[in-house]
Amino acid sequence: MPPKQRKIAIMGFRSVGKSSLTIQFVEGQFVDAYDPTIENTFSKTFKVKGQEFQLQLVDTAGQDEYSIFPQSYTVDIHGYVLVYSVTSEKSFEVVKIIHEKLLDMIGKVQVPIVLVGNKTDLHMERVISSDVGRSLAESWKAAFVESSAKENESVMDVFRAILIATEKQDGNPEQGKSDCNIL
Repeated sequence: MPPKQRKIAIMGFRSVGKSSLTIQFVEGQFVDAYDPTIENTFSKTFKVKGQEFQLQLVDTAGQDEYSIFPQSYTVDIHGYVLVYSVTSEKSFEVVKIIHEKLLDMIGKVQVPIVLVGNKTDLHMERVISSDVGRSLAESWKAAFVESSAKENESVMDVFRAILIATEKQDGNPEQGKSDCNIL
């Protein structure tokens, strides 16, 4: 069975760890210093529930509340990983704005999304609780993962969750809640 092609956009405010998450997932290493101004695309083959996926990960340049949403972020994208830092109220506010703009652009009420609270290793600086993140994700009907790219904590879970969400969307949009496996 050939791998399924999936294109995933990773979005969020600057310095929330989008690139760190992506590079940790793709290359298995934590990159602290990274040029945040460029958009980058990474590829990785990843297996979920016996299905192989050829992933294209679009690591976007950081957005803020005034960013114009490029049309390219909606074309051929199968799912979105929206990242905020658990240490930044601002990044949490921006992720809500990105979500709104996303829905405006796509015109779909339901789009495969995983909300990620990153930087859980910075316990002392945390300002966004897990409960607050989780309830936002629930209001979007999105999956929720907290992660630490630095400690490689739950990084795989982020990408597994978005692939499962895209499969649900593909399989039967009418019954988005079903847990059927597509074989």
